[in-house]
Amino acid sequence: MPKRSSKKPEPEDTNQIAARIVETVAGVVETTKETISRVAAELGRRGGLKGGKARAAKLSPRKRKAIAKKAAAARWRQKRIE
Repeated sequence: MPKRSSKKPEPEDTNQIAARIVETVAGVVETTKETISRVAAELGRRGGLKGGKARAAKLSPRKRKAIAKKAAAARWRQKRIE
């Protein structure tokens, strides 16, 4: 497995930041696979962090109980490999 780098990117200087802002406003920014991947990963993480808790908060106690019973039944149905 490849090792992941723990080094953070070096901060940009003032000129690089200004150039990036101008390119963004002008619509000149190139979208690379790396950029798209990074943004998608960030969005997925945001949703993943709050998904289960948000869903559980929306469910009524009756619905939560039905889901728990269904899950327990599925666990008991599985054949045990010994």
